[in-house]
Amino acid sequence: MGIKKLKLLAAPTLALVLAGTACHTDKNQAKLPAPQANAPAMTAATSAPVPQAQPDPKPIAPTEAQTTIQPKPDPVTELIAKAESEYQAGAEKFKAGDLEAAKRSFDHAMDMLLQSPPEVRSDERVQHELERVLETVNWPTLAALQSDNPAPQQKAEPAPIDEVNDVTPPVDPNVKARAEAEIKATHSDLPLMLTDQVAGFINYFSTTKGHDTLQHALERGGRYREMIESTLREQGVPQELIYLAQAESGFHPLALSRVGARGMWQFMSSRARGYGLQHNLWVDERQDPEKSTRAAARHLKDLYNQFGDWYLAMAAYNSGPGTVQSAVKRTGYADFWELYRRNVLPKETRNYVPIILAVTIMAKNPAQYGLDDISPEQPVPYDAVTVDYSVDLRLVAQCIDVSPATLQDLNPSLLRLTTPKDQTFELRLPAGTRDRYLSAIAAIPPGMREWWRYHDVAEGDTVASIARSYRTTPQAIAKENHLQDGDELKTDTKLVIPIPPGKHAATEDSASYARLTTRYKVRRGDTVQTVADNLRTGVAVEVVSGTINPHWFGVPAQWPIATPLPPSGADDETPPAIDYARLGREMWAIYGRLLAKRREVAA
Repeated sequence: MGIKKLKLLAAPTLALVLAGTACHTDKNQAKLPAPQANAPAMTAATSAPVPQAQPDPKPIAPTEAQTTIQPKPDPVTELIAKAESEYQAGAEKFKAGDLEAAKRSFDHAMDMLLQSPPEVRSDERVQHELERVLETVNWPTLAALQSDNPAPQQKAEPAPIDEVNDVTPPVDPNVKARAEAEIKATHSDLPLMLTDQVAGFINYFSTTKGHDTLQHALERGGRYREMIESTLREQGVPQELIYLAQAESGFHPLALSRVGARGMWQFMSSRARGYGLQHNLWVDERQDPEKSTRAAARHLKDLYNQFGDWYLAMAAYNSGPGTVQSAVKRTGYADFWELYRRNVLPKETRNYVPIILAVTIMAKNPAQYGLDDISPEQPVPYDAVTVDYSVDLRLVAQCIDVSPATLQDLNPSLLRLTTPKDQTFELRLPAGTRDRYLSAIAAIPPGMREWWRYHDVAEGDTVASIARSYRTTPQAIAKENHLQDGDELKTDTKLVIPIPPGKHAATEDSASYARLTTRYKVRRGDTVQTVADNLRTGVAVEVVSGTINPHWFGVPAQWPIATPLPPSGADDETPPAIDYARLGREMWAIYGRLLAKRREVAA
């Protein structure tokens, strides 16, 4: 594996969790420092002082020029100082919530150490620094994956555009001839041109697999159509650009592409920030349908003003304006189809415009393509409450008697089950529940709204049994609810449940992990799944890492892995479910250390 291929913590497992994507944060893990805390400082190693030149004992003639001998720069000290500077820059970006920029800085710090000349890299100080960097940068990355609250993250959905881009559909002459006739009778503010490439994708979306993808997207899009069309109209861009979102994400707010573009409009993080979309440990506004639609409409309008052509604007939306501008300069043609013919655009971009045109033609002629019997989803009304405190959505759900999933659906920009700390957030609630929420939440101290819960009293409940379920004490429950000894609990009433910070109800359990690790000897062909099976970790869920071959590393591969413990009260013979995300992160963190060791041996 070449040095350039090493990207710190960019293995498939950690890439999933860092993107956006949308993954699940581990519960009941040993707590790491809060993400807002300072990253561990790296102290640059210093070289031994260079001896100063001794003065010549002989007197120097007045006419002889004095010569000052400068100490020779130590390349090792300079290298470590540069790596330290890049690392600290990453730490600052991490503290500011810019995880992608922080990761780039950490990667750069690693690259500087790993790509240094052999005579420098073999120095014991560089090897020591390399190992220390690997250890320390694992801390902020893992801290970024979890907060003090063990709430899971939103789960991302694959972006449909990735699958379609892998297809090279054949052209059906009959499909093309029919589409040519339809275009003549189709009104569109976006120019519609039928080429073989467009006809090929019309053919693809007419097949069973492609047709199902298109139909499901049109059904989901009904929920957002009115909002999107209104926003596009306000920005003065063609209404047909709504189908860009259909092709990109299938109108799914949690769509995540292979390259990290996220949300209904598939913004990359840097471009999103340029249009005012916030992205930090708590919130990713690329997943907010309304905010991202406004940003996308503005961006498309800016691109049209730059290129003066909607096809080039769409191509630039996909690959970036710099890529398209460079292709135009190289060829002298400001025409998408000419750039397509000359093969000067990325493959994904060359397919991008034909895909959108194919979807547009089919959606505007639904009867001809079997799309006239779909049942589009209806817009979902909601109430909005601006909160300036962190609150767990499970508590919010208990306040208004809905499911946490309902609240996640209304608040797709939330990356966790809690609203952000130290910033305001517009919390969306089911229509008609705003006053009920405000009344119920007032009984919970603001600093405890991540931890405390409400409990609906059921028949047979006692204060003691409720306390056991929520891992608190009967005395604490009695105090908060003004209960006296012997008071009978009334069914269908709510009790405030004070839970100490850091604990949570047994009903919110995931696997707990042993503090002492198990030494696991990796065998050829092992995956996260097989390791989990060998450690009696229960049913298979999502495998988050590819095959790992210990012989790649050239060193003994015995990995310390924290094994899950049975949930409290569970039968000791029942194997607990494994958290594959945590296991994958542990394996890849060890992978980094093993790779560093291998490089040390190779040097």
